[in-house]
Amino acid sequence: MRLMPAIALAAPLLLVAPALAFPVTVENCGRTLTFDAAPRRAVVHDLNMSEMAFALGLQPQMAGVTGVSGWYKTTPAFDAAKGALPELAPKYPTIETLIAADADFFMAGWYYGMKPGGEVTPDTLKPKGIATYVLSESCAQVDKARPRASMDLLYEDELALGTIFGKESEAKALVAGWKDRIAKVAEAVRGKPPVSVFLYDSGEDKPFTAGKFAMPTALVEAAGGTNVLGDMAMSWGTTSWEDVAVKNPQFLVLLDYQDGAGYGKLLDFLKSHPAMKDTDAVRNERFLPLRYEEITPGPANVDAVEALAKALHPADFAGK
Repeated sequence: MRLMPAIALAAPLLLVAPALAFPVTVENCGRTLTFDAAPRRAVVHDLNMSEMAFALGLQPQMAGVTGVSGWYKTTPAFDAAKGALPELAPKYPTIETLIAADADFFMAGWYYGMKPGGEVTPDTLKPKGIATYVLSESCAQVDKARPRASMDLLYEDELALGTIFGKESEAKALVAGWKDRIAKVAEAVRGKPPVSVFLYDSGEDKPFTAGKFAMPTALVEAAGGTNVLGDMAMSWGTTSWEDVAVKNPQFLVLLDYQDGAGYGKLLDFLKSHPAMKDTDAVRNERFLPLRYEEITPGPANVDAVEALAKALHPADFAGK
């Protein structure tokens, strides 16, 4: 009977405890962001960042998404997670788009919805009362002193979202699960000779691909490979076909924009290209198609690492 007063007293404390977590501070692209309360009208740009938000169940605190249907086909899982959330702009949002949505938070990246010196940037949104979190991978677009890409780019952004939205424990649990899966892949490929990989996104005159700072470099290395362009001091960008061919990649990652069929055109082009057709990867038709959200920072990266490791080292994953 004496427990009842204690329980009655504890209940109000539990109700107010979440509010005591604020203000919170996170570091982002060399900036310190402080939040006095969790955002209530967040807008998230692009497939990959939307999936980061959905993984934490942030839909009730979101006003909508941008930059999805104008570029990509979505999966049924994405559509189900998005639910009734509106897409406020199929490609790039304007300041007016975000103000009309009464947004108080915007998550995007450099060349993922924002351009340096453009209309929508952290500096232009701040006077409108809209805080901006910049995708960490994209920070290298404006700061070449950044370290090379690693899986920490994903982990740190997810943990930051958890802090900002008052879901720190959920974010920590999510990231711990991802790290455990990546660790199992690392153990499986430990000591195996790395397989050289070229990622082909698009482009015919010049290939659009991933360099030192882009997420695919981290994914390939986590899967027991090496990006043939992993020493190029760029994030996403172009190079010459001759530069790729002379490195003679053993394996291809082909970006599949069409949800299962789009990579075929890329492979056909490589088979007919005078410099690329004789590379080991093309001659042996060793490739893996991956979707956009699998190669840009987001929860699907973990699935991508597992699939890529199995494709790069099939003998070590036989029966698994």
